[in-house]
Amino acid sequence: MNRSDAIAIVFLLAGFAVGAYFYPQLPDVVASHWNAAGEADGYMPRAWGLFLLPAISVALYALLRLLPRLDPLRANVAAFRRHYDAFIVVFIAFMLYLHLLTIAWNIGLRFNMIQWLCPAFGALFYGAGVLVGHAKRNWFIGIRTPWTLSSDAVWDKTHRLGGRLFRAAGALALVGVVLPGYALWFVMAPVIVAALWAAVYSYVEYRRQAA
Repeated sequence: MNRSDAIAIVFLLAGFAVGAYFYPQLPDVVASHWNAAGEADGYMPRAWGLFLLPAISVALYALLRLLPRLDPLRANVAAFRRHYDAFIVVFIAFMLYLHLLTIAWNIGLRFNMIQWLCPAFGALFYGAGVLVGHAKRNWFIGIRTPWTLSSDAVWDKTHRLGGRLFRAAGALALVGVVLPGYALWFVMAPVIVAALWAAVYSYVEYRRQAA
């Protein structure tokens, strides 16, 4: 087990431990969903509300650990595995942070959920940008368009650009902290633009190289 695995497992266990600690203190029904204004608008039984996110985190962690083994191009994945493992830690930390915010709300604290999620989304998008910027051609990780998957050169150029775009999206997500009324826009719009820009760029670059 490497250090990234150890940290991720500690975060996973922490999610269950925190849920167990607060279980007796929460009502039978807890808030579990928030609308675009950051207000609670969905509820579920206490056990589901406290342990569903940790359980989903375990399942996603297992999937993320499995994907490189399934990839026919796993030798390429090995070239950026350190960055991939680091992103898994960032992702599991994001899930734990979301879980902690959910518990905080249900023990009586009141805040704009979207605003408080902005730093977590910023870190997640920035981490994705670092990963994308180092990714080599494979079938599961990165900006997988028909054009990047058909050419190492197009893959590399697209991912260098995509890495910068996703890191910028991470930085812009932080603006939502100080402009809570527009927090959702600063989270969603930049990352959507980054994904679309990178996809279009991959097509244009492929056509340019084919000419």
